[in-house]
Amino acid sequence: MSNVTVKICGITNYEDASIAVGLGAGALGFIFADSPRQITPQKARDIIRAMPPFVKTVGVFVDEGTAAIKEMIHYCGLDLVQLHGDEPPDLCAELMPHTIKALRIKDESSLRASRIYHGRVRALLLDAYSKDKAGGTGKTFDWQLAIKFKKLGTPIILAGGLGPSNIDGAISAVRPYAVDVNSGVEERPGKKSHTLMKDLMEKVRRIR
Repeated sequence: MSNVTVKICGITNYEDASIAVGLGAGALGFIFADSPRQITPQKARDIIRAMPPFVKTVGVFVDEGTAAIKEMIHYCGLDLVQLHGDEPPDLCAELMPHTIKALRIKDESSLRASRIYHGRVRALLLDAYSKDKAGGTGKTFDWQLAIKFKKLGTPIILAGGLGPSNIDGAISAVRPYAVDVNSGVEERPGKKSHTLMKDLMEKVRRIR
């Protein structure tokens, strides 16, 4: 059985959150930035308070100020924050120990640019590059680049177009610390498919 943690991101309602946790997801993501999956702080707080202990809760932000993020951590009860904008290393360090920095992976230059975050974040989330979107593209990228990122020593969270059809291949190839799944287990933006989440988690459990 794989020991990779699965984060289900883009949670907007209690039912999806509860089903995800019941299926074995170790983390839930709540998007506070502009997105079809955006959730209000009040609703996120209500869902988080209804979750069992030991499930990590992650707030997703894009170029938000540290004061506003810290307020959201306290108000909602977030365990971690996932930064998807152009946040500098100093801002990431100021939010430690809560910080995950998302990077949009284009080519080898993305690997070189990431070095400034090492030691200032808990993990790097690797997503597919898009000039128009900060995340949630639903596209994969070259997983060989993710393997190279692993060698730098910071825990890697693999994202980008993951779902039941490719999750086993992604984990087997990269062996990341965790995977982040969003559109690959949706009926529509903001509404998860319980069938797809079940299929995904069953495949993860079968990976050796």
